[in-house]
Amino acid sequence: MKTFFCSDDSLQIGEDVIGSATNYQTYVLVECPLPWTSEAFNSKWVPENLRILVEEVKRTKLPIRFLLIANDVSHKVNHTTLLIYQKQEGLSNGYQKQEFQLANIEQVAGVVQKWIWGINSNFEVETSRTRDILVCTHGSHDKCCARYGTPFYFQITASNTDLCLDNVRIWKSSHFGGHRFAPTVIDLPEGRYYGRLDRDSFRSILTRTGDIHCLQKVYRGWGILPTTLQVLERELILSQGWDWFNYKVAGKILEQSLDNNTILAELSFEQPSGSLYTYQAKLVKDETKTQQLKSSCNATRKSVVTKYTVGSFWMTSDKVMSYST
Repeated sequence: MKTFFCSDDSLQIGEDVIGSATNYQTYVLVECPLPWTSEAFNSKWVPENLRILVEEVKRTKLPIRFLLIANDVSHKVNHTTLLIYQKQEGLSNGYQKQEFQLANIEQVAGVVQKWIWGINSNFEVETSRTRDILVCTHGSHDKCCARYGTPFYFQITASNTDLCLDNVRIWKSSHFGGHRFAPTVIDLPEGRYYGRLDRDSFRSILTRTGDIHCLQKVYRGWGILPTTLQVLERELILSQGWDWFNYKVAGKILEQSLDNNTILAELSFEQPSGSLYTYQAKLVKDETKTQQLKSSCNATRKSVVTKYTVGSFWMTSDKVMSYST
């Protein structure tokens, strides 16, 4: 019997990757050596107090995503890195980072609990690293992330050395969804998701150079936007080019039909010059791209994955904003 790989299946049936970036208010990234079990926070090196905190956050439904991260020296260093990325409100270009350097992983739960309560920590540090790339290598959760994510991690860490981008850190990460698009990546602090990456497309994303249309195949969407709105943002990226990545953006759903087949959405963006534009769009369920598939290697049944397309979009306002100095 042939082994089923969800990533191979998704690619074979031509599933569009857009609209699959998950929307979280906060990411809490905890450095923890491998190996990780299928449920990452049940892993050997995760202390009980952190496991309890993660369960409490789930139970109270706080919009926080906990992930384990590691790199090639995580098992050698004598400290634990904790990263908290918080989504900015209104027009924004993603998330704001706080970084903490702790003596050990047992201290993580206390620092995160204080952060939730709004209490400052003495462990916060400044760093020149302005970009954290997370690659899902969580093979015990889904074997596609081992088959495609792990080799990709090693490939791009070598590429990053070649590019001499000292402000970029590349991490192995526990599961953050979309393993059927493996190798899959989150680019923080922006919070953009990518999948089915290769060396060339990753280089373009890292350096923001090359053919912008490579994003047509690898861009899963921006995690600060509702999933249905992510297809509109991709259209605007393709029309605006790499300059789009310097814009601040906000989006919302204005109306949707009872059957969810049509959605009226709005997306505003502010350029560095201060010019502000607002677009509205009619998003339509795309019957040709809406498919039944297994969302993971371990899925026992198929589920319907609904995709939308931009039926039409139009500018509703444009103005130059003035700033007081």
